[in-house]
Amino acid sequence: MSKKVLLICGSGASSGFMAVNIRKAAKKLGLDYSIKARSESELGDYVDDIDALMVGPHLKAEFQGIKERVPSSIKVILMKPDYYSMLDGKGAVEHLKQELGD
Repeated sequence: MSKKVLLICGSGASSGFMAVNIRKAAKKLGLDYSIKARSESELGDYVDDIDALMVGPHLKAEFQGIKERVPSSIKVILMKPDYYSMLDGKGAVEHLKQELGD
């Protein structure tokens, strides 16, 4: 079953690079993940069509507020600085799988 995941950061630029790397890593692992990246301000436009939301680590201070803006059925995950700073798609997929219980 396909999982729809949205990555958000401040402007959408860094999460865009991260999304590309997550897509590559998920494909290598045979996972059916649909990964999109947008800016934090666009969250409301996509929240009704996702299974998980990954938030850039630099938005940690806003994390609780972001979490409150999405339905409780959506898994909200704060990305870890170690893989995010290196744009490590494999590390992000491993974290995502763990959080989703896949």
